[in-house]
Amino acid sequence: MFFVDTVEVTGLGNRSYLAGGERTAVAVDPPRDVDRVLESAARRGVRISHVVETHIHNDYVTGGLELARLTGAAYLIPAGAAVSFERIPVHDGDRTVIDAGLTLRALATPGHTPHHTAYVLEESASVVAVFTGGSLLIGTVGRPDLVEPRLTERLARAQHASAHRLAAELPDTAAVLPTHGFGSFCSAGRADGSETTIGKERASNEALTQDVDTFVTRLLAGLDDIPAYYTHMGPANSAGPSPVDLTAPARADAEEIAARLAAGEWVVDVRNRIAFAQGHVTGTYNFEADGQLATCLAWLIPWGKPVTLLAESAEQLAQAQRELVRVGIDRPAAAATGGPSAWTTEGEPLAAFPRADFADLAARHPAEDMVVLDVRRATERAAGFVEGSVHIPLHTLHRRLDEVPPGEVWVHCAGGMRAAIAASLLDAAGRDVVAVDDSFTAADAAGLTLRTD
Repeated sequence: MFFVDTVEVTGLGNRSYLAGGERTAVAVDPPRDVDRVLESAARRGVRISHVVETHIHNDYVTGGLELARLTGAAYLIPAGAAVSFERIPVHDGDRTVIDAGLTLRALATPGHTPHHTAYVLEESASVVAVFTGGSLLIGTVGRPDLVEPRLTERLARAQHASAHRLAAELPDTAAVLPTHGFGSFCSAGRADGSETTIGKERASNEALTQDVDTFVTRLLAGLDDIPAYYTHMGPANSAGPSPVDLTAPARADAEEIAARLAAGEWVVDVRNRIAFAQGHVTGTYNFEADGQLATCLAWLIPWGKPVTLLAESAEQLAQAQRELVRVGIDRPAAAATGGPSAWTTEGEPLAAFPRADFADLAARHPAEDMVVLDVRRATERAAGFVEGSVHIPLHTLHRRLDEVPPGEVWVHCAGGMRAAIAASLLDAAGRDVVAVDDSFTAADAAGLTLRTD
């Protein structure tokens, strides 16, 4: 009998897998913090004999090299991927025995990257699952524009061909186990559901239901901005990531926090957005630990700038560190736990700003002394926006604060999390701000006029 354990990396919208038999197992696309993969193997009572990558990842720092070092496992990487460390190059059709009767077969599936490779899991020569990485996802495919702009259309066509190869060569019953597609920015689209098969994708996935020209045209038209930190992930993975250090950072007192703010460093409060709005250290930014901390912070922060973390507990701080190492923000410059009253110097008042919903916004809008700021991405706004609103996507806001018109800024996104980040950036810049903490689906019912042009 075989098993497949899923390691969820929810903050990145990814999954890693551990698959094996009675004695040994293979880890597929492991996250940077490999301890959870090791714990899964320990629970199963198996040794990790192989670690495989479907591709050189552009959205996170892999734990593959470290996991192979710790376990003595063979490290398999597609042969076309250029790396600076020893590995076993994998070619199309290569077979690797994982355990008695359990085999991985490499299947070249270029598109997400030129060298992308899927791995077919076979038990006693019968196909049971396929680890599709960033090729065939649930209801969509991995985006083809992360490598080189001049290659994007060619890779999009390759992605279509790879999806058809998987559908042609594998049975409908084979489980499709992708790495991306659960909120990852590596996904070309979003789809519901957490499980699928080749048969289900054959019936519904646009890569398998549309001709190549239609598919490519629609795929390229729907691509959104690429997160800025992706620029650093591929090179880090090609060079060979260093081991993770999750020990507690140096502790900062109120004076040090003030000094770091004065020096222009980023001091990030990872408490929930309600607590932050009620009271926080002036000049700090709010990225919730329970939200998309890693992706949002890594996208916005100037790469390499020191970051100090403020958390309500040691546990919350540790979770924030774990999230951040996955995207290459390895060591906070300093940290503090507790609450804002302990993070401010004597006599320093706390900052705060109000929160509202779309009904509150409708009661005020339009008014001469207010600005409605939409920080959603362009593809989201295209589906409908508040008439008269200003559009500055969150990931560009820190560079474009001077483009926000004068007045009280009512900032919204699709659900509230990004609006809270934006509100903290505006508040730190000295603007009067109101964070609209509400679902955009409530905007129409609140009586706001929505437009799509």
